[in-house]
Amino acid sequence: MTKQRRTFTPEFKREAASLVLDQGYSHIEAARSLGLVESALRRWVSQLQQERGWCHPNSKALTPEQQKIQELEARINRLEREKSILKKGYRALDGRGARALALVDQLRSEEPVDLLCSVFEVPRSCYYAHCRKRRSPDVEQLVLRSRVNELFTQSRSAAGSRSIMFMMREDGIKIGRFKVRKLMREMNLISKQTGSHAYKKATVERPDIPNMLDRAFSVASPNKVWAVTSRTFGPKADGTIWQRSSIFMRPGRRLAFSAKPDADLVIKALDMAYEQRGRPQNVLFHSDQGSQYGSRSFRQRLWRYRFTQSMSRRGNCHDNAPMERLFRSLN
Repeated sequence: MTKQRRTFTPEFKREAASLVLDQGYSHIEAARSLGLVESALRRWVSQLQQERGWCHPNSKALTPEQQKIQELEARINRLEREKSILKKGYRALDGRGARALALVDQLRSEEPVDLLCSVFEVPRSCYYAHCRKRRSPDVEQLVLRSRVNELFTQSRSAAGSRSIMFMMREDGIKIGRFKVRKLMREMNLISKQTGSHAYKKATVERPDIPNMLDRAFSVASPNKVWAVTSRTFGPKADGTIWQRSSIFMRPGRRLAFSAKPDADLVIKALDMAYEQRGRPQNVLFHSDQGSQYGSRSFRQRLWRYRFTQSMSRRGNCHDNAPMERLFRSLN
């Protein structure tokens, strides 16, 4: 940790130097008693001697008389600079407006901007906003913004800054991720990604429909185990298209489509599978814990076909791994 530098007021410096000049202390004694560096005390003593001899100091004055003189000199200097500014601009000045801003532009090489704005009564924020408007458009920046917007639109608002960066680099454009993120923020482009599941992962089976399959995915013959899941195809102009698929462990087949994932869809898929597979008996029907599979109408249809129902544990994709892996490959 760096040592903090000590600061001293002019009054303290004057009193410290007076110990040597007026009270007979040596430089070493006075410095030790005040906890000072001897070289600093010698410098103050020399300055106080000069000021008592009416010599104008180069640094901040110690005596009240010299301090007053320095204040007056600073005020005179400011008034002279303001007068010089007014002489150069009074003929063109017509009040606060475009001409006042033009004068600040013209004189800023000679005087500080804050002083010019104060004289012409122009807020500094207005002047700097005026400077930003005057700047010519950055053609390279406009090209990058246009390309980022184009790639974002092509991805259907799904690509983030990292994906767009890689796509632009494939086009030969040298750009970093943070630059892309800045451009996206300026254009209010927000990547739309699928959020995480709202439910927490659980290991408890449904009491009335246990997990009878228990991940025994290797089946010796067809029509012994059916696994089922759903996949969204949307969006379309007239709504979202849902696909309901059943997988026979040997072999698999896609069964039904519908505009909404309700119980009628899964019953339709079950009826089609039942007829197409020759009305099998004693089939273990395995699914996730979707509300459609737990509905009364669907469970009655399973009972009519003499099927045994099995459900995965909630939030556990591994209990229905074949179906999850299939749709992962299709995406």
